[in-house]
Amino acid sequence: MANYIHVPSGSPEVPKLDIFVTERDPSGGGNPGYRRGALELLRRLRPDWKPEEVTLKIFTDGITNKLIGCYVDEKMDDVVLVRIYGNKTELLVDREEEVKSFRVLQAHGCAPQLYCTFSNGLCYEFMPGEALDPEHVCNPEIFRLIARQLAKIHAIHAHNGWIPKSNLWIKMGKYFSLTPTEFVDEELHKRFLQDVPSRQILQDEMAWMKERLSNIGSPVVLCHNDLLCKNIIYNGKQGDVQFIDYEYSGYNYLAYDIGNHFNEFAGVSEVDYNLYPSRKLQEQWLRSYLEAYKEYKGFGTDVTEKEVEMLYVQVNQFALASHFFWGLWALIQAKYSTIDFDFLGYAVVRFNQYFKMKNEVMALKLPE
Repeated sequence: MANYIHVPSGSPEVPKLDIFVTERDPSGGGNPGYRRGALELLRRLRPDWKPEEVTLKIFTDGITNKLIGCYVDEKMDDVVLVRIYGNKTELLVDREEEVKSFRVLQAHGCAPQLYCTFSNGLCYEFMPGEALDPEHVCNPEIFRLIARQLAKIHAIHAHNGWIPKSNLWIKMGKYFSLTPTEFVDEELHKRFLQDVPSRQILQDEMAWMKERLSNIGSPVVLCHNDLLCKNIIYNGKQGDVQFIDYEYSGYNYLAYDIGNHFNEFAGVSEVDYNLYPSRKLQEQWLRSYLEAYKEYKGFGTDVTEKEVEMLYVQVNQFALASHFFWGLWALIQAKYSTIDFDFLGYAVVRFNQYFKMKNEVMALKLPE
């Protein structure tokens, strides 16, 4: 699907460096192995930095990759982020599409500068600000900025004459084919059999979703597809937000991107769906979004009640697909990831919420 995303002509090329950054010290000396690889990258990217003066800071928020900040100045005026891809994440992520999306978003002022890619990761500019938590994303001052920034991305025209199609169902089908049928760990396998719906049930639900959701009229746009709280950087001084991590970005249903973000109000490590935004909050959010989206598309800024209601229905129905997608994703991670996180438990939480919400949200009717 990467051919849908067209990088604007004149965009700076991104060097590919033949460097592999290991997570462990190959000599067994106890030092983190990534320091050697990170310094090798910095020799190319920041040749004037002295290796002995480089500080490495590990960011621990992510559950897919390892992220390391590299800098020499204590004020952190210039920080190079080194992101090492998680184990087997190439099964889950189209790296070519990720880089294209990154470059397109950078060209439109929606992403930091991408310095290079390397054998098992990429390096990019650090964005000052704070990564958000669930309590921040329901703050009207902040959520209006988020809605506006997402509208800006959705309004980007990057498909070079193609009529873009969503690859949601293709990707979901691929994830389904990669989900494990058993686990070596006995306890894990027992939980898997007990708590995860059978393959037949999952397959039937996917077919049902594709049939229903493909036909509710949500346009296909350039999406972030993974707008969890920690992927939103809020800069209070400048009064703006920026989104990071474009691994899952690509063309998708507009309503999926918003529904996925609303699901993320519940958090990741301790998921609480009582935090899912109320109808009132959603309507305020969606009105801000539609005003900005129309403005970016050159359609004025008048938004009707009917438009807000239609988007509300589409978003809450597509939130089901988001639960399902990340449920499948988490099952694959439970098998392959080396990150210390209960991926199986997370899969169960997402599938449970899918079945809990299914009847309620599918009872919503699109306005006539």
